[in-house]
Amino acid sequence: MRQEYDKYPAVNIPGNWNLPQGWAAIKQAFSGGEAPLENVKKMMVVETYQGAPIIELAKHFQEIFNADKVVLTTDLFLDTKEIIDLTFPDVTDDRIFGKMTHLNMMDFFDKSKIDQFERAIENEDAGVYLLIGPGASKLYTNPYLFIYYDLCRWELQLRMRKHLVGNLGLSNHEDSFSEKYKRAYFVDWRVCDDVKRETYDKWDFYIDGNELGNPKMLKADEYKNALAITVSQPFRVVPFFDPGPWGGQWIMEKFNMDRKAPNYAWGFDCVPEENSLFLQFGKVRIETPAINLVFFETISLLGENVADQFGAEFPIRFDLLDTVKGGNLSLQVHPLKSYIKEKFGMTYTQDESYYILDAEPDAKVYLGFKENIEPEKFIEELNLVQTNNSSSFPAEDYVATFPAKKHDHFLIPAGTIHCSGTGNLVLEISATPYIFTFKLWDWARLGLDGLPRPINIKHGIPNLIWDRKETWVANNLVNQFEHLEEGDGWREEKTGLHESQFIETRRHWFQKRVHHHTNGTVHVLNLVEGDEAVVESPDLDFEPIHIHFAETFIVPAKIGAFTVRPLNENKSHGTIKAYVRS
Repeated sequence: MRQEYDKYPAVNIPGNWNLPQGWAAIKQAFSGGEAPLENVKKMMVVETYQGAPIIELAKHFQEIFNADKVVLTTDLFLDTKEIIDLTFPDVTDDRIFGKMTHLNMMDFFDKSKIDQFERAIENEDAGVYLLIGPGASKLYTNPYLFIYYDLCRWELQLRMRKHLVGNLGLSNHEDSFSEKYKRAYFVDWRVCDDVKRETYDKWDFYIDGNELGNPKMLKADEYKNALAITVSQPFRVVPFFDPGPWGGQWIMEKFNMDRKAPNYAWGFDCVPEENSLFLQFGKVRIETPAINLVFFETISLLGENVADQFGAEFPIRFDLLDTVKGGNLSLQVHPLKSYIKEKFGMTYTQDESYYILDAEPDAKVYLGFKENIEPEKFIEELNLVQTNNSSSFPAEDYVATFPAKKHDHFLIPAGTIHCSGTGNLVLEISATPYIFTFKLWDWARLGLDGLPRPINIKHGIPNLIWDRKETWVANNLVNQFEHLEEGDGWREEKTGLHESQFIETRRHWFQKRVHHHTNGTVHVLNLVEGDEAVVESPDLDFEPIHIHFAETFIVPAKIGAFTVRPLNENKSHGTIKAYVRS
C-alpha cells in the first residue's frame, strides 16, 4: 500500500490575505493606523500563554509602540518559594501525577506589588504604557489595545525539552522535562486557559508565536472567523510523533519520518488538548492550539449533548501506538471513575480500546487475567521485582494473551490489566484523560533518558478488577462485532466500546459512497483500510476533503449529513467512527 499520510494538514481560509509575519512586518502593520491621541494615557496589554519569551516580546513591542514604560507581569508575581508552596497541593511530590488545579491567575500575584503597580500607573502622565506577560489582562482590564500571544502545547513541550522555557512564575528552565510537563498539565495550562477564555471577546489582535523569531499576526475578528470556518467542515488537526522505549518502525517507514529518531512509539493524530491546528491564510500559515476550537466553538464542534456532559473538553482521543519491530508496552491499568475523581480531580476516566491497523504474524495483546491466578501472589511478585530491581517478572503466568491481527478490536474499560505486545500498529480509541496510566511492570527497561520509567503499583493495584479473566475477556472485550445494516456497496458494524464506556464505535466497509450523519454530536473517523477516500457534503456545504490510510479526521456536530466514498471503487475501504453515546 502506497502511503500518502499528510503530516501537515491545513484548513484553507478563503480571502485575499497578506498577514504580517516577522517583527518588521508587525511594526509596519501598526505604523499606519489612526492619528495619535494627545494628552491620553494609553495602556497596551499583551497577554501571553505560559512559556512565552516575554523579555524578547517586551523589547519588540516597546519599539513598535514607542512605549514610555514597560511592565512585565512576572515582576509582580509571588516569589519562587511562595509559588511552589501555593501549587504543591496540585503538583504534589509524585513523579507523574498531580491534581487539576482550582487556582486562578490572580493567585500568582503578590498583592503588595499589584498595589504598587496600580498606584504608579495612576500617577503616570499621558503616554504609552506596555503591560506584558501572563495575567496582564487581569491587572488592567480595559486597555487601549489588547494583543493575545499564543503558543501550542506541543511546541511548548519541545521548548521544555531544550530548557528554553520554565513554568508559570518560575525560572526553572533547567528542571527535567517531566517535572515541567506535570506542572504545566495540572496547573499552568489550566490557569492560562481560564484567562484565555475569559478575555477572548476583548482581543484586538492574535499572534501565533510558535515559530521562534517569526511571529504572525492577524486581527481578532479574522481569527474568530477562521475558527468558525473550521467547524463548518470536516478537518484534521496537526499530528505529532514521539519516540519511546518500546517504539517501532512502522510509522518511521510508512510515513517517511525523520530518520534521526530511534523509533516512533506514538503518533498523536487527534488529541485536541495538545494538537495544533493549521489555518492557511494565503501564503501565511497560522498555527493555533486545537483546544481553542473546543473553547470558542464549543456547541458547533461538540454538539449540545456532548457539551452538556463534558463542558468545553474534547472527550474522544485517537492516537497511534507503534510496536512493529519494537517492544511491549508497559503492563498497565487505567483508573476507575471513582478513583480518578477522588485522587486527581478528574470527572471521567481513560476508558480505551486497541484497534489493530496492522500486525506482524506473531503479534498479540495482553488483556485481562488468567483464570486461576491468585491476586495476593501477583501483588507480592510485582512488589518483589520492584523492590529488588529485578529484570524478571512472569507476566504471562498471570495475564491472558490474545493473538492480534489486522482489524481486530480489543476493548479496554478502566480497571482492566492490559498492554499491546510487540508487532502491532494500534489505533488507540479512548476517552481523553490520557496521562493517567498506572504502569505495573515495564519489562525491566530504561526510558530514552536512561532512567527507569516510573512504576505506579501503589495506584495500580486498587484499580485492578480481578474477575476480568480470560474467558470473560474473550466473550466481552475481543472482537465484539455486531452487523447493523448494509446497502449498495457498503455495510456497517458496531465494534464497541464496552457497555461501561461512553464511546460508541462503528465500522463501515465500502466500495461505494456511504452516507453518515452527525445527529448533533461530534464524530471522529479514521480510514482503516484503503489508500484514499473523499469526504463530501451532499448539499455542497463544504469543499471535499481527501483522507489517506491511517489519517484521523473530525466531523463537527453542526455538519449534519456527510458522505465518504473511496477514490478507487475497485478496492475495499474501511472507516472506524467514534462518537459519544446519547
